[in-house]
Amino acid sequence: MQPDALFYLVGGIAVIILGLSKGGFAGIGMISTPLLALVVGPIAAAGVIFPILVVQDFIAVAMYRRTFNRGILATMIPGAAVGVLLAFAFASILPAWSVEIVLGVVSLLFALQQLKRQLGTPQARRPIQGGTRLLGMMSGIGSGFTSAIAHAGTPPFQFYVMPKGLDRDMYVGTSVLFFAATNAMKAPAFIALGQLSVAQLKTTLILLPLAVASSWAGVRLVQMIDVRKFNTVISLILLGVSVTLVCQGVAGFRGL
Repeated sequence: MQPDALFYLVGGIAVIILGLSKGGFAGIGMISTPLLALVVGPIAAAGVIFPILVVQDFIAVAMYRRTFNRGILATMIPGAAVGVLLAFAFASILPAWSVEIVLGVVSLLFALQQLKRQLGTPQARRPIQGGTRLLGMMSGIGSGFTSAIAHAGTPPFQFYVMPKGLDRDMYVGTSVLFFAATNAMKAPAFIALGQLSVAQLKTTLILLPLAVASSWAGVRLVQMIDVRKFNTVISLILLGVSVTLVCQGVAGFRGL
């Protein structure tokens, strides 16, 4: 990977969105890796984003450490551990085009689901209570697996947690702690797979100030703007990015 002006432009946008997500705009961070993957590919994008995620986790955990749902974390984190192990086991045999397609399809489904919630009637957006412990464990496995492959663990997480009807701060805090734990479990695999090289870390360091600033900004901005409208715009962008990724993956498969 040779960083250029386009890389830093797209990378900067991706990092800012990721920081806003950690600061309170829960869910929008899903666009960061797919967006950067358009420029450098999904494997390299995941490697660049990962150290930034870890730094932002420290900030986000400090901000939300007293606001989280213990029951959800106790159910999902063991499943996430299984998902991370499965992803590590299959990582060496997954071609880049397959990761692009998986990331694109997961992102597309997530964008459509978000748009349905955001643009639907108030009754359609109303949380539905329920969800068995087994469902929580399976969602944890799915979230750990997709997070380890391409930092795309949000859809399985939301599938189980959104129907719980948590208030905003409780949801964000639970999300922050879950993904902080998941990212900690991913670190050995990223090191073993060579995705944290010195050259890559130097590139990532350039983006870190944006990561820190945007995380703190997210906490302030979430109180000031219409989160639903902002999330709708992000979901529409993610829709286009996900379709592009799927097309790139299909083109890569055909080029074999």
